[in-house]
Amino acid sequence: MTFDFPSPEATAALARRFPPGFAWGVATSSFQIEGAAHEDGKGESIWDRFCRVPGAIADGSSGDVACDHVHRLEEDLDLIAALGVDTYRFSVSWPRVQPTGSGAWNARGVDFYRRLVDGLRARGIAPMMTLNHWDLPQALQEQGGWAARETVHRFVDYAIGLQRAVGGHCATITTHNEPWVMAVLGHEMGIFAPGLKSRAVALQVAHHLLLSHGLALQALRAESAKAELGIVLNMSHAVPATDSEADRARAVLDDGTALRWYCDPLFRGRYPDDVLAHVGADAPVVQHGDMAAIATPMDYLGINNYSRHVASAGAPWVAGSSGLPLTEMGWEIHAPSLTALLLRVHRDYAPKKMLVTENGGAFPDAVGDDGRVLDVDRTRYLFDHIGAVADAAEQGAPMAGYMVWSLMDNFEWASGYAKRFGIVHVDYATQKRTPKASADWYRGFLGQVRRGGD
Repeated sequence: MTFDFPSPEATAALARRFPPGFAWGVATSSFQIEGAAHEDGKGESIWDRFCRVPGAIADGSSGDVACDHVHRLEEDLDLIAALGVDTYRFSVSWPRVQPTGSGAWNARGVDFYRRLVDGLRARGIAPMMTLNHWDLPQALQEQGGWAARETVHRFVDYAIGLQRAVGGHCATITTHNEPWVMAVLGHEMGIFAPGLKSRAVALQVAHHLLLSHGLALQALRAESAKAELGIVLNMSHAVPATDSEADRARAVLDDGTALRWYCDPLFRGRYPDDVLAHVGADAPVVQHGDMAAIATPMDYLGINNYSRHVASAGAPWVAGSSGLPLTEMGWEIHAPSLTALLLRVHRDYAPKKMLVTENGGAFPDAVGDDGRVLDVDRTRYLFDHIGAVADAAEQGAPMAGYMVWSLMDNFEWASGYAKRFGIVHVDYATQKRTPKASADWYRGFLGQVRRGGD
């Protein structure tokens, strides 16, 4: 790619488009950075187990060490503070704090998150805590996992326990990160943990995730949680590959299974009729009261977005055939689709507040002879997509925050360590952290935002 680095003038102009109080941050997840997988009483997660399945991870790696964040907490907190962000989005490893997903809590695991939250607050950074970013305790998986209704109640207990332990010091609490990924990639396609392949199971998992979200919100409010409460969904703006009737119909269906299947229950208290008709007998078992619980009002909706979705009814659409550049993940770079997505969600569902909770790109990075990583492509990606958020806000979407994915290079799930999303480079052999040019740009941009673009 031949992107140009954003000019100081363009950066200042972009900074002037955001109001005071807009939240700026970086995001990570527990399994991708923490390491210490078998230390201090932590239990096994489904991802610990999945990484040991031959061929499951592209480079044969695991999250055993990852970025060694558990042992480098203070260093990483200083790194976050040096970026000038005001929010840090992280997730809690359920088996680190409650090894089997029920019963006894692990004091050493809880203490780690207390130190994390206290360290953020001491540095003037608002903690944004996610309760579930995919690493379910393996012990619960062996009892049926998210396909079992009992896991819904274990999650609610877990949410209450975390609220009592550290939640009172968090500005924002997210129940689940990307239920579609857990359901479809983990239980229908089998390419993520726990590696199952059943559409019916996947749909039941999705229902239980949504139900546990709604019940957890009710329980947290009963605990007088002061944090803003919500969920984070992965979404893409769906467009047909051609203007044919078949492709247009496929775009509607794909939008239904990926976006409306989650947003309709959360905001309207029902599953979309066209998707129910499509899945037929695979539809989930829904008990009386479930849909009302799922539709418990939220304080915000988090949206993770990386690319648009191109729907094809015939041969699978080939990424790049449109002529647009791709990231290392093979995803199109198309910032205007983020604006379209945000406006559509605002128009159709009217959430009180919307945050882009993940956005970023994997690009090939190399540390130069001068010790720097000149990641122009990633920097331009961030500039363009932040501009897309500004476009949506100026057209009425209630945008309240933007989080870069990710703070640092990390374990990229089934891709292992080959794909780098971080604005901070990690040398996995030495664990040395090196802020990239994108980190320098983001820091400077945030400074300009606070100065009103001057």
